[in-house]
Amino acid sequence: METIFLQFPSTTTLLGTFGILLVLYLVFSSFDFQRKEPPGPWPLPLFGNLLLLDSKSPHTTLYQMYKKYGPVFTFHFGPQKMVVYAGHKTIKQALVNNNAFSEREVSQIVIDIKLTRGIGFANGDYWKEIRNLVMANMKDFGMGKKALEEKIIEECKSLIETFMEKNGKAFDTAQPVNNAVSNIISSIVYGNRFEYDDPLFISMVERALKNTQLMGCASIQLYNFFPRLFGWLGARKQLLESSLTNRRCIKELIQGLQESLNPHICRGLVDSFLARKIQHEASGNMNSHYHEDNLLETVLNLFAAGTDTTSATVRYGLLLMAKYPKIQDQVQEEMNRVVGSRQIRVEDRKNLPYTDAVIHEIQRITNVLPTTLHRTTRDVTFQGYFIKKGTPALFLLSSALLDEDEWETPYTFNPAHFLDEDGNFKKRDAFLPFSAGARVCVGESLAKMELFLFFTSLFQHFCFTPPPGVKEDELDLTQIVGFTLTPSSHELCAISRV
Repeated sequence: METIFLQFPSTTTLLGTFGILLVLYLVFSSFDFQRKEPPGPWPLPLFGNLLLLDSKSPHTTLYQMYKKYGPVFTFHFGPQKMVVYAGHKTIKQALVNNNAFSEREVSQIVIDIKLTRGIGFANGDYWKEIRNLVMANMKDFGMGKKALEEKIIEECKSLIETFMEKNGKAFDTAQPVNNAVSNIISSIVYGNRFEYDDPLFISMVERALKNTQLMGCASIQLYNFFPRLFGWLGARKQLLESSLTNRRCIKELIQGLQESLNPHICRGLVDSFLARKIQHEASGNMNSHYHEDNLLETVLNLFAAGTDTTSATVRYGLLLMAKYPKIQDQVQEEMNRVVGSRQIRVEDRKNLPYTDAVIHEIQRITNVLPTTLHRTTRDVTFQGYFIKKGTPALFLLSSALLDEDEWETPYTFNPAHFLDEDGNFKKRDAFLPFSAGARVCVGESLAKMELFLFFTSLFQHFCFTPPPGVKEDELDLTQIVGFTLTPSSHELCAISRV
């Protein structure tokens, strides 16, 4: 039998190995110190920092973290580590001056409902291609010019007629305002509007808004953080079914447009997309971005995003004017003095500084899009902190809109925030409701035009008051937390001024 001898390392060898490991540890410790990561609260296993989060107002918790840890800090949403960027200077530095933050982070629910294309959550060449198409189509349609202005004014007239039919009685403004704003997107996308009593249109608008709310609810966020554990949640099932139904409806509308398509006369975005599709097929381009799934997702993105934030802001505007009747009186006095009874136009904005200030203050105080989620496209050192490629980047837009260091009375509705000493309109650097940089809201110009024309047209024709028996200070400004922040259900009276 062969004898096997085991040779053990000598004490000298062990000490030498230990010394080398110690040196390596010190070197890499020093290296990590030079590449320090952003500070933040200590995470618990599995739960991360979720127990610190106020589920009714998550952005408020993050704002408190910003004040404690500074404008760049780490927060663990369950096992998902994110870096949060707060304060308007930091947000602009990252989004405007640094292309490392230009991509969208895609959550699990977005993957599930197949929205990784389109214009909202896509990245790379596809996103650039489709964004350019959308922007070109809006410009062709007349965004910022007379053509689209006329469309919005016509929609304002339809909304005014609907409000007139209420005869001054209390009603919920949600459905008519949602329908009016959705019709502007419909005109751009499909080339035509819908009647407010069209059952297909009503169901599509309601589902789109409900889906947007569900995407940001606590249950869906819990699923995003723990997809293997919470796939059974009812909110996820509801969102999947509703999204599938909307896809079928939009697919039918697109099919109808395709059957009557004239590639040389584009009625809207769908026609433009289909015309590009024909061109690419004729040229033999087998890698074209112009195919049915991408068109569906683009339409879904525009319909949801173009309705929710603008309609929520218009509704908040009516609610705030009913809550602050003296401010409403000043708006109407300025419009009477400057414009009179004629139709208000976008060009009147420069002569209505107080009204313009009120609209901006509505956007600031209501803060309907408090956050936007991106990710780093490469390793980056930002404000002295090392952030790895692929790290989710949460931009806290509410920190710019509600920052005590930027606004004189951040939690008070105060149009003076946007007025100088002479009563002229004053721009503010911290006003970032549409985000900033390459991923700034593609419909920013459209939204500004809609807000101005809907707001002024409605207040030309109505005074808005609380329902009988309700005092101004009893009007509820509580927000429903979703993908965006929307007003809770309420009723107002539209009293005709005509």
